[in-house]
Amino acid sequence: MATRTAAQKRAREKADYDAFLAQCPSRQLLDRISDKWVALILSALGSDGPHPVGESGGGPRAMRYSELSRRLAGVSQKMLTQTLRSLERDGLITRTVTPTVPVTVTYELTGLGISLHHLMRGVKAWAEDHMSEVLANREEYDTRAV
Repeated sequence: MATRTAAQKRAREKADYDAFLAQCPSRQLLDRISDKWVALILSALGSDGPHPVGESGGGPRAMRYSELSRRLAGVSQKMLTQTLRSLERDGLITRTVTPTVPVTVTYELTGLGISLHHLMRGVKAWAEDHMSEVLANREEYDTRAV
């Protein structure tokens, strides 16, 4: 078996993970991260919102399940649980269980999750900044479409 250089390995990996190919596993990942709940969970966990007493602000923070549930208006318990599990499985978040009474469970972005959060934060900001323009375009389209 021939030894490959690091550049050859990277080139091979790039060829292996081409999302335009039907069998590429990166399509499953794109499907997962394009989900609205994933985008909102990553945004919530990456927010600079209020941190628990004794913790400093200024970056991603750990959040309890109930905090996430309140922050994500409209998400069902089942959907939030499934999404958190899939994000944990992909290594984008960590789940920490603290043996208190009652048990405390928190979720936090990993390094990989933070790197994706930076991209998703931009997409979320774009959607918020351009929503009125999109709504106007939809209305114009709907009025001219028969």
